[in-house]
Amino acid sequence: MTVTSTDILRLRARKLIASANELLAIARELEHISAVPEGTSDAGQGLPALPEDHPHWLELARRAYADRRRRAKLFDPSLFGEPAWDMLLDLFIAAKEGKRVSVTSACIGADVPATTALRWIAVLESQGLVVRESDPKDARRAFIHLTATAYSKMIEYLSHDVPVANDAGEHEAA
Repeated sequence: MTVTSTDILRLRARKLIASANELLAIARELEHISAVPEGTSDAGQGLPALPEDHPHWLELARRAYADRRRRAKLFDPSLFGEPAWDMLLDLFIAAKEGKRVSVTSACIGADVPATTALRWIAVLESQGLVVRESDPKDARRAFIHLTATAYSKMIEYLSHDVPVANDAGEHEAA
């Protein structure tokens, strides 16, 4: 087999992509380390496990996402278009379950045309709420995940629905 200059360029491109992916992984790790409050550990996809983490938040996020899907079956979905919120819920659930979400899957989860979902992913990226990473094993695929900031904001949002015990042993909303 003869090695052509095109083969050499492809090999170099693959090495460059692999190096870029490694740098992205390091940057992501550093982002999360700097966002994790002292004395806490990472959870899910390297996201901060906040000291007040509550097991009901995953269920609340699942319920909110399911409620939105159920509502879309009964009413014209264009009445309630919030693909960014659907994506944030989906990515939060995936983070809590320790799962990776491909960009394609995130687009499907938003329940809008792919072009619309991709525009919203770009908006979420520009707001610093999500990060897109290339798959080091398949350059055609990319993954998306919440930033530490977005994860914290989702926790803050969901924490308002979680009952916590007060000093008298009674439950009140967080």
